[in-house]
Amino acid sequence: MAGIVIVGAGHAAGQAAASLRQAKYAGEIILIGDESHIPYQRPPLSKQYLSGEHGMERVYLRPEKFYADRDITVKVDTRVESIDTSAKNVTTDQGETIEYENLLIATGSRPRILHIDGSDLPGIYYFRTVADVDAIRAQMSAGKKLVIVGGGYIGLEVASVSVTSGLEVHVLEMEERILQRVTTPEMSRYYHDLHSSRGVHIHTSKMVSGFTGNGQVSGVLCGDETIAADLVIVGIGIIPNTEIAEAAGIDCDNGILVNDHCETSVAGVYAAGDCTNHPNPLLDRRLRLESVPNAMEQARVVAANICGGDKSYSSYPWFWSDQYELKLQMVGFSADGDTQVVRGDMANNQFAVFYLKDGAMVAADAVNSPKEFMICKQLVGTKVDADILADPSVDLKSLLGR
Repeated sequence: MAGIVIVGAGHAAGQAAASLRQAKYAGEIILIGDESHIPYQRPPLSKQYLSGEHGMERVYLRPEKFYADRDITVKVDTRVESIDTSAKNVTTDQGETIEYENLLIATGSRPRILHIDGSDLPGIYYFRTVADVDAIRAQMSAGKKLVIVGGGYIGLEVASVSVTSGLEVHVLEMEERILQRVTTPEMSRYYHDLHSSRGVHIHTSKMVSGFTGNGQVSGVLCGDETIAADLVIVGIGIIPNTEIAEAAGIDCDNGILVNDHCETSVAGVYAAGDCTNHPNPLLDRRLRLESVPNAMEQARVVAANICGGDKSYSSYPWFWSDQYELKLQMVGFSADGDTQVVRGDMANNQFAVFYLKDGAMVAADAVNSPKEFMICKQLVGTKVDADILADPSVDLKSLLGR
């Protein structure tokens, strides 16, 4: 009987396997992924890998030798078709039945698909896997017209790489502003102006109604308007991959429901990463996060608990986004704040925005300000002096330990 079977081969899966061995877990570990690659990082796909700056060897979470040296079996190009929690086994599309003592479901998420007129035309791409990016890169060349449907972080990261590579880039966002669902009007305006200044055409309040083309996409329909396109990338959100868990009778609701130990409703079955809906005691609510740090930390929690520990997941969410030469780092949710404090100068592309509620810091956005971000991660949840936050001459470290 296998000791542990991990369904999925993303960040959470790869980290869980590594953490198990680090914790001296001696049983068999089998990691099963439906792509042709060992676990790799997602964030570089829309940045350094898309631009060609990084090759595949720089994208892997760990080299292939890592798994071989630690006796971790990685089955690629293999899909788990079903889970039998009574028999404690999984069945793959290769016709193999694999038993487990503990199971980790780390199935991640998939892109939300458009089902409108012309949406099956060649030249329309989604952005999630290495194979997706390889197909897109093969079509990217200077002078081509790229239309990106969706003005979220992924869409804007792709826009920054593409316009820098000489493409004519249009971003279509159905909301009144880009990043509307994830940040404040001020930050939306900052990124709108940034991209416009670099040559990206941003169209807000644009609902895509269809695509035109004869054997290849040539235009994007927005009501009566047609925007010419040589290729289209759709980035309108993701959906957690919960179907296999649901079919196995595991409780799901906007993700696989787990407790603070990353345990599902079935004993011996854990879940981690984008596919989970988990409690966050620091924020006093349940969350489903699309976040690499979340996936990695949940994986460590799972590994610790499988090895007999009593570890709870309790972290403030944090994220990052690289666009052009700017790194945005975020902690917490800006929507939780009722007061904003700006430190630095947004016009100089180096600043931080702190979000307070009842005098306590609940979130922060930092652009090209890594020092401020690192201190903010330690200050979230504590009372802070807004005047000190706003004064760039005062070292924020003075707030620590108060």
